[in-house]
Amino acid sequence: MNFQTLSQLAVLCEERGMGIGALMLEEQSEESGRSKEQEFATMSQYYGVMKEAVYRGMTEDTTSRSGLTGLDAQRVASYNTADEPCLGGPAGQAMAYALAVSEVNASMGRIIATPTAGSCGIIPGVFLSCQERFGWEDDYMVSGLFAAGAIGYVIANNSFVSGAEGGCQAEVGSAIGMAAGALTELRGGTPAQAVHAVGLALKNTLGLICDPVGGLVEIPCIVRNGFGAVTALAAADMALAGVRSVIPSDEVIKVMLEVGSAMPEKHRETAGGGLAQTPTGRKIMRDLRNKK
Repeated sequence: MNFQTLSQLAVLCEERGMGIGALMLEEQSEESGRSKEQEFATMSQYYGVMKEAVYRGMTEDTTSRSGLTGLDAQRVASYNTADEPCLGGPAGQAMAYALAVSEVNASMGRIIATPTAGSCGIIPGVFLSCQERFGWEDDYMVSGLFAAGAIGYVIANNSFVSGAEGGCQAEVGSAIGMAAGALTELRGGTPAQAVHAVGLALKNTLGLICDPVGGLVEIPCIVRNGFGAVTALAAADMALAGVRSVIPSDEVIKVMLEVGSAMPEKHRETAGGGLAQTPTGRKIMRDLRNKK
């Protein structure tokens, strides 16, 4: 890749006169030795899996094997239409879709890790809800996935995308940043605005620990995906309105690395601390062991 930071990415886009998604497709093709058409077709298949996961999560029984989670996406969707929700509207739909994909993952369904299984609902939730709202074609959404991939590439190579390394900020936080930056571009924002969206999003999740109850990617992972989709929408709107990340996004990514490196092991996917070690969390873990 000809970029290692988000600032370099924005400069390259300006020099080449193209958006982040188009530039990433070009870079990926050069890196892999495959044609742009082949790379696009592969990403298109990934988007198909994302759409399928949303549909399954909104229409099928997603009760997990543990019995701890499932069907919350459908509950939220029903509430959004039957009552007067506090959030509702497009944001409520994005939240429901993000929950849906995460519940499909917890019930052993097929998802796309974006960038991990623990954060798999955020990008599909944001993308599919916006596609339905704005009437965008699938190919346009696939170009957005390349933009998200470019952002994820920078984060992964300068910080973490693994909860075991950097806590939930690395998984859910990265996914929020990827979704926010990509959506900013899809909505007509400049590469510079997209980069600001990433920084705005990541700052909101710094220090978020990874504390899965029972060691399962269910509690609190699933609801964090729902919240993450809403945060991504907010970050994109801020960036499109002209709000800047005063601390440059590349510096925010470095802070994520610093915070994650200092995070105790018990807060990095081990179920040794946080919510996993509350009295209720420990009881759930005991019950799961007895069930086995």
